[in-house]
Amino acid sequence: MGTVSLNLFPIISSRQRLNINRVFAERLLKNKTSTNKFFCIDQISKNFSSDLRRLSSANNRKDSGIVLEKDSESLTNGQLSSKMPEGLGIIDFFGGKNLLITGATGFLAKVLVEKILRTIPEVNKMYLLIKAKDKEAGMERLMNEIVNTELFECLREKHGTFFEKFILSKLVPVVGNMCETNLGIEEDVANCIAREVDVIINSAATTTFDERFDVALDLNTVGAARILNFAKKCEKLNVYVHVSTAYVSRQSEGKIIGQSFGKGHYVASTSDIFEEPHKHVRGLDIKAEIKLASEMKKSLKENEIDQKLKDLGMSRAQEYGWPNTYAFTKAMGEMVVEDTKGHLPVIIIRPSIIESTLKEPFPGWMEGNRMMDPIMLLYGKGKLPCFYSNPNTALDVIPVDIVVNSTLAAIAKHGRKESIPEDSNSSDDHVYQITSSVANPLICRDLSDMAYQYFSLFPCFDRMGNPIHVSAFKFVTSLEDFLSDMKNTNGNEKHSPRKELIKRKSMEHFKYFAELYQPYTFFNGRFDNNGIEKLMKCFSREEIKEFGLDVLDLMLGFTDEDKQKTGVAQQGAGKGVVRGVLGLPGRLVGGIMGESSAQGSGGHHLVPMLNHLWLIDLHSENILCNLPQAELRLLCSLLANKGLSDNAYALVAEVLKKLVAIVPVYCHLFISELAGMDRPSLMSQVCAVSTDLHCNLVNAEI
Repeated sequence: MGTVSLNLFPIISSRQRLNINRVFAERLLKNKTSTNKFFCIDQISKNFSSDLRRLSSANNRKDSGIVLEKDSESLTNGQLSSKMPEGLGIIDFFGGKNLLITGATGFLAKVLVEKILRTIPEVNKMYLLIKAKDKEAGMERLMNEIVNTELFECLREKHGTFFEKFILSKLVPVVGNMCETNLGIEEDVANCIAREVDVIINSAATTTFDERFDVALDLNTVGAARILNFAKKCEKLNVYVHVSTAYVSRQSEGKIIGQSFGKGHYVASTSDIFEEPHKHVRGLDIKAEIKLASEMKKSLKENEIDQKLKDLGMSRAQEYGWPNTYAFTKAMGEMVVEDTKGHLPVIIIRPSIIESTLKEPFPGWMEGNRMMDPIMLLYGKGKLPCFYSNPNTALDVIPVDIVVNSTLAAIAKHGRKESIPEDSNSSDDHVYQITSSVANPLICRDLSDMAYQYFSLFPCFDRMGNPIHVSAFKFVTSLEDFLSDMKNTNGNEKHSPRKELIKRKSMEHFKYFAELYQPYTFFNGRFDNNGIEKLMKCFSREEIKEFGLDVLDLMLGFTDEDKQKTGVAQQGAGKGVVRGVLGLPGRLVGGIMGESSAQGSGGHHLVPMLNHLWLIDLHSENILCNLPQAELRLLCSLLANKGLSDNAYALVAEVLKKLVAIVPVYCHLFISELAGMDRPSLMSQVCAVSTDLHCNLVNAEI
């Protein structure tokens, strides 16, 4: 048999093993694939936070007469009038259209591109702006980082041998750079796009909360101006979409309406006083902020630029009332768009905290580490005894596929002017908050209860293969109390100087991230999603099925049958037959670690920012060799050339000796610790297994 393809996406660690969900367990039983080479199988469960929420809400929903197993489509249809409208005509609108999408290699844009190709194959072209040195490199990034990801497996199955032909007939990589004049696009290519493009979607951004001020300004603020200037050259542009964030609002209490900044809401004068301080910005001069960042960069030494400019961004943001550099620069980007758009048909999309897919193309797909991810993982490992948060804070999380569907619906509505209701002529009708905290809030206290129930049912495992028992979540509202509890968890006994240094660095990181997340964990506002509700009222029955937006669909989770089947997987996991990994709270990542057999076995989990890999002989449990950084880079290069991306701090090796496992090792883990582990401990860390007799690292045929 041929080689089974490997699909890669980043996760936090290979060591956090959880019991795998029903869907993946069933798929494993059906997919006993025979292969003569190493293989990995990935499957992601339903949204993790959704799983948890049903555990705690089951009784309440039963009392209210809502059946847990009730199809969400029926529930949604029941909320609408029996006489369905004709719809927005989403599919008809996009048929034959040409799109330009920035930030194409990002999490949101990938899901957007996949959704359009899968549900609206009649779209003509999608021009994807990709940063690359030349056309060949741009095509490589398109294939490696977008097309050949697991996200596109449904499309690959649908089109079979014609998949690549279909993809290349629709997707056009455009070499460019949001931080350059005219987007860094060659003049002939830019002119061609300007003649043809109907819709522009700007989803390019740096989302790091504490990004360097100059970097965040260049992409989130000035970049928005550059793409808007390009849009003004487009001859037949129907809609311009600017993807922002709900947190551009400086309001942190009460119900937050999706208000636009409007024209002239940033000024140079400090004497202006506005009636709505949460909407208007006194004394903010964007040009002055850009100049400030530029001049500081010139004045600093090379070794202090990063930290000083990070500190500058955070201090400027907080001075004007935003929680961090990201929200501040995204807000300024919106101001620039509103102030300079002229007569362009602009839509502002403001999602809250974007998490994994709820339904499409399959539940639980995630890329990168989202905001809630490390928190849930640390708790499951028993390393987070308390949470620095207001227990009554509503965490506004939204699945990425709902964000995508909302964006497509809004584009169709505004692109087809006749579909816009007569009463929607307000100055804010083009702003769409895609949020959940008003319609379906997730309260911190409820999340903690659900997390406790979840990890009690399906615990993580320690290095010795033993389940980790978690305590009920404890909330603290004092940073000092939080740090004290964290210190006690790590132990007060003295260690070697090296371990003491590691412990001190860990405490510094806990303090830093507690302060960084504080504006969100003590957030008292709720984001209204009235715009999305208006879109839903315009949907036809077919559009409800194909482009669902209802945040009430988040109320999903485990049935008793799910628990029973997951328990079967748990029994198998103890024998090394099936293992799962808790990657992020938005997903369960399933991996397998089968018995050593001719059919092979697999798993794929590696640690981000990994320092070393060790090879383990599964028969003798001997350590064979260490792969240092040079060979890791070679491995990455080989994988990237074959369509496997290495751009997200994750490495996967499929070039190993027969029946040898890769074990990821942190830089501070001693060889003696690894060598002394028993078989269950080794198996709990395995991330990949080879079954090829002749593969080796150098001359491998991947």
